[in-house]
Amino acid sequence: GAALAFSPPRTRWQSSGRAAWMGRRLSQGKTDMAKSAKEKSATAKLAKSAPAKPQAALARLKTPTDLGDNAVKDIAAVLNRLLADSFALYLKTKNFHWHVSGPHFRDYHLLLDEQAAEILGATDDIAERVRKIGGQTLKSVNQIARMTTVAPNEADYVEPADMLAELMEDNKAFTVALREAHTVADDHEDIATASLIENWIDTTERRVWFLFETLRPAMTSGH
Repeated sequence: GAALAFSPPRTRWQSSGRAAWMGRRLSQGKTDMAKSAKEKSATAKLAKSAPAKPQAALARLKTPTDLGDNAVKDIAAVLNRLLADSFALYLKTKNFHWHVSGPHFRDYHLLLDEQAAEILGATDDIAERVRKIGGQTLKSVNQIARMTTVAPNEADYVEPADMLAELMEDNKAFTVALREAHTVADDHEDIATASLIENWIDTTERRVWFLFETLRPAMTSGH
């Protein structure tokens, strides 16, 4: 008949080696499980720190306000247009401040520097008003260039009187834009924005007044 297979009994050393091998496998399994759990935890942390989706990001910047969504949208839009015009008018005024020439250089140079500083000084208030009501304001010079209604003047030379006349018209146009923005604020009963705009109208009209008087021809009385 067929011979029966005979397996010799395991020795004490063989049994010991198998137990050690099993122990190593078990230990490796625990290590792999711990590593997997650690990787899952790291992935979860990365997901939490990943950039938020556009809508979620906008929600983070939505300052609480009792104004409705339409009010915030409309008011932020007119204020951002004023902000773009303010930056453009500031740079144009500084351009003429830097390049004015002639016998009245000192007077014109100082006048335009004063007016430029006044225009720039209002920009922070305009932008912060947008943020106070939960809107977003300008983020780049590209936005300013797209939104402004102030025409630049890049001529190599401009007569001083033409500089003053051009800035006077720009400031008059800015006053009109301010009044339009005031109407929008009134329509939405945004008293704070309307109040700020009233102050900006006053300072803009003051600039128009000074430019107008400076442009008047000198009188024989010396006035």
